[in-house]
Amino acid sequence: MKKFAVILLIITMSISWIVVGCGTGDNVIRVNEVTHSIFYAPFYVAINKGYFEEEGIEIELTNGGGSDNSMTALLSGACDVALLGPETAVYVANQGRSDLPVIFGQLTKRDGSFIIGRKAVDGVFDWNSLQGQEILGGRRGGMPAMALEYVLKSKGLVNGENITINYDVAFNNMTPAFISGTADYMTTFEPTGSVLEKNKQGYIVASVGEEAGEVPYTCFMATSSYIDKHNDKINKFLKAVMRGYNYLISANIDDVVDALKPSFADTDEDIIKSSLNNYIRIDAWNSTPIMTESSYNRLLDIMIDAGVINSRVEFSKIVNNNYATNMINEMLG
Repeated sequence: MKKFAVILLIITMSISWIVVGCGTGDNVIRVNEVTHSIFYAPFYVAINKGYFEEEGIEIELTNGGGSDNSMTALLSGACDVALLGPETAVYVANQGRSDLPVIFGQLTKRDGSFIIGRKAVDGVFDWNSLQGQEILGGRRGGMPAMALEYVLKSKGLVNGENITINYDVAFNNMTPAFISGTADYMTTFEPTGSVLEKNKQGYIVASVGEEAGEVPYTCFMATSSYIDKHNDKINKFLKAVMRGYNYLISANIDDVVDALKPSFADTDEDIIKSSLNNYIRIDAWNSTPIMTESSYNRLLDIMIDAGVINSRVEFSKIVNNNYATNMINEMLG
C-alpha cells in the first residue's frame, strides 16, 4: 500500500511520460493489461476475431507487468484503458484524486491464479499440507495476494504463524524465482501453470478463485475525463468484448484455441487448451460486463480483512455500469 501511495504521489506531481510508437488516431484505444494471461481470453478473442475492427476500433495493447504499473500508465495518460484489478481504483479514490479511474466493465469474476507446488497431487488437495511452508504470493495489497490471504485464513493458515507468504518477489519475477528454488509453492495464472506442468517444473494443486468464491477480479477502467469524451468508443469497446465472451462459451474449444493463438504465438496449442479448460472449470468469466454492488462490497471486505484499507469507497464513485447496461440492451435488441 505504501508503494502504491508513493506512485500516486509522483503522478500527482505531473511527471510526464514519453510514449513511443503509440497510435493517436480517433479509432485507436490504447489498452494496458496488468499481465498477459489466458485468464483474459474473451478480450483476446474479440481482438483476433476482428470484433473490435468491426466496431471501428483499433486496439493497441501493452503489458504493465503489475497492477501498480498499469494504474500508473492510466493516470499518467500513457494508455486510455487499463485492464487490471478493481482494488487499484479503490486505492486511488482513497488518495483524493479528482479525475478518478472509473470501472466501466468487468471481465473476470473470481481469482484466476492457481497454487503451484513442487510435486503433483493425486485427488483433492489437502490445504493442511501448506502448514510450515513458504508460498510466493505477489505484491502485498495486490488482489492476488489478498485473495490468497483470504483463502488461507479460511483454511486456518495465517501468515507469520503457520505459513509464510513471501511478498518480496516482483510479479514478473515469481516464476523464475520459483524455478530457481525460492519457496515451496507459488501462485500463478495460466498459461504459466500449464507450462510449468508440461516442463515438470511445478504442478497445479489448487485454484485460489475456486476457494475464494465470486469477487470482481479484473476490470476495464478509464479516467472519468476519458469516458466523458469517448462515450461511443466505450460502448463499442464493450460490445466487442461481449462478442468475444459469447464466442468463447459457444464455440468448439478447438476453434477457441485457434482464436487465441495469435495472442499466444509462442505457446503450444495443448497448453492453450489446458489453460482454457482450467478457467472454464472454475467459471472464471463474468457473463456480462456489469459489476454488481454486492460483489463490489465483497471485494471491500477482502481488502479490509487484508488491512490495506480502513474505509469503504462508495460503489457509485468508481463504478459506472451505464455503458455496459446500454450495450447489453442494444445487443438484445
